[in-house]
Amino acid sequence: MTSNIESNIVKLYIVKLSKWFMLFMPIIWLFYAENGLSISDLLIIQSIYSITIATIEIPSGYVADVLGRRKALIMGTFCGVIGMIIYSMSYTFAGFLAAALCLGIGQSFISGSDTAIMYDTLLSLKRSKEFIKIEGRTISLGNFAEALAFILGGLLAEISLRTPFYIQIGIALIGFIAATQLVEPSQHKLKGSVVNPWNNIKKIVIYAMIENKTLRHFIFYSSIIGAATLTMAWFSQPYFMSLGIISTFYFGLIGAILNIAVAIPSLYAHKIEQMIDSKKLLIVFLSCITLGYFIMGSTTHLAGLLVLFVFNITRGVATPVLKDYMNRNIPSEMRATVMSIRSFITRIIFSSTAPFLGYIADVYSIQQSLLLSGMIFLTLGGISLIFLLSNQTTIKTA
Repeated sequence: MTSNIESNIVKLYIVKLSKWFMLFMPIIWLFYAENGLSISDLLIIQSIYSITIATIEIPSGYVADVLGRRKALIMGTFCGVIGMIIYSMSYTFAGFLAAALCLGIGQSFISGSDTAIMYDTLLSLKRSKEFIKIEGRTISLGNFAEALAFILGGLLAEISLRTPFYIQIGIALIGFIAATQLVEPSQHKLKGSVVNPWNNIKKIVIYAMIENKTLRHFIFYSSIIGAATLTMAWFSQPYFMSLGIISTFYFGLIGAILNIAVAIPSLYAHKIEQMIDSKKLLIVFLSCITLGYFIMGSTTHLAGLLVLFVFNITRGVATPVLKDYMNRNIPSEMRATVMSIRSFITRIIFSSTAPFLGYIADVYSIQQSLLLSGMIFLTLGGISLIFLLSNQTTIKTA
């Protein structure tokens, strides 16, 4: 049984790699533009995608806690396959929106469930202290895969901007097959949960957002950092174009380098976390993220790409570290639901700001939008960080 559970680690790598190996990402903005969409259209679709995830996020996390994380991941990866089929066949705003809705539903079932089944797998193996290392490795592999996908996607786009979407269907199918082979850990079970699910969800939300102050502060801080990195991800390609970069090959090459900037630090995130005091590390995360926005918003030179490189290094360390800090404060039986609360807040922040920021980019400039983004995330993150640090609670050891 132990060997079967241990195989989850490799299978989850495959699931995440299929999600990260996105051949269409280096040319997504060019693809939208070819079909007559603007930056505002792009961010409106992504906002609706985020709202879809946010709407289903907590219920899907609860479903994962009740019915099993494996089943949730199967549902999520299946929706991913259907979403990519719709994308490859669409030519209009409505078609892209339908694809995004399908992908959003799929992502909501994957989000939280993947982290929960990984952490509980490690608990079953008595290896929970390795979570930052394993999660960092997962993120690193994902970003190396995305880096390779950016190069291949850029080259495939030379055939047509639609070609990467066709091949992506097969990649999504691989993730679905891997999800069906997962073994459900016995660590979690939410008792009495099927009889009155909404009441149980309410209890978990109350625990995470009211009763456990430390967890609440980590959820808000992590959500804000997540929204900041998500916003930057969708601004990157319009930013490249503002610097005069229009070649699909260079879009792919730069995207690959930026993903490597995430991948390598993720591998060493567990060591960095051990070397730097947790409270100082939290300050560093917010400082580097917001400074990245301000500096990029203040320059139209290629040097801005170096700043984006540093931004991605910060992201590579912050993601596994913040997930680990949260997991140390979450009871196993509600882990997927609580992780979904974090994703829910991230998506709400993004969807409530992205359309307006896209409008600013279209009417004024991408630089003005980046500056405004920096101010928004500095304000939200600063307030959250003050509460987190003033809580005077040491982070639990794993």
